[in-house]
Amino acid sequence: MAIHLNGKKVAEELYSKLLLEVSLLPIVPKLAVILVGSDPASQTYVKTKEKKCLSLGLQSETFTYSQDVTESELIEKIKKLNEDKSVHGVLIQLPLPAHINKNRLMEYLSPLKDVDGLTPDNAGRLAQGIPRLIPCTPHGIMALLSFYGIPIEGKRVVVLGRSDIVGKPMAQLMINANATVTVCHSKTKEIKEICQTADILVAAIGKPKWLGPDFVKSSCSVIDVGIHREGETFCGDVDFEEVEKKCHAITPVPGGVGPMTIALLMKNLVLAASLQSKPGRRP
Repeated sequence: MAIHLNGKKVAEELYSKLLLEVSLLPIVPKLAVILVGSDPASQTYVKTKEKKCLSLGLQSETFTYSQDVTESELIEKIKKLNEDKSVHGVLIQLPLPAHINKNRLMEYLSPLKDVDGLTPDNAGRLAQGIPRLIPCTPHGIMALLSFYGIPIEGKRVVVLGRSDIVGKPMAQLMINANATVTVCHSKTKEIKEICQTADILVAAIGKPKWLGPDFVKSSCSVIDVGIHREGETFCGDVDFEEVEKKCHAITPVPGGVGPMTIALLMKNLVLAASLQSKPGRRP
């Protein structure tokens, strides 16, 4: 039976360290969240982030907009938050409505307040191997692998998905850690055969239980980024019950990657506040 990579356990250890860091700061870090529309999943995520901020002694404020908000309205709000010295981190909750260009919004967000690590500045720093604020989910996955002593250097890593928030930064972090990386997507041929070569397989494709046991070898560590409602329970992109019988290690859903994403968001907020509190640093 595969080792279960318990994200809740690792996140709690990270929070205990963060509490100390927060106590040493001359300021109280504050997170500002921009929420557009009434998507139930997004609302749940935002409430979870608010509760976690509160439990760590951090501040949080959510700015909610209707589905038909204009791009220019959001840009003006981002500019104001950039200038607000009481705000140390700004999170634009994704996904956004189709008429809003995510990349355009990110161009206006201060890189030092970009707790999701998605601005061109932070993405470029990651690509150059000098990261500052790193996308939370990939960063959380790296922390999870490190905690369980799963080696990365010299290993073959397959990433399923090429999104800006998970797939691309995940691949870059693995490259920076000296892995050999293959990124697969909807146009990739022979995906199953590629997956079978992986020592570490990261599934972030958004299809419930898509990845079965015939995709993995027995020594593979499987990281499931997906989360989908299935009746009263949840499942991921991986057929957990079948794959765990074959692989070396696997993240459960829920309780694997999800808690790590929230934990690294909190870590990014504290880091952002620390950077902004240094003399001579401007948002």
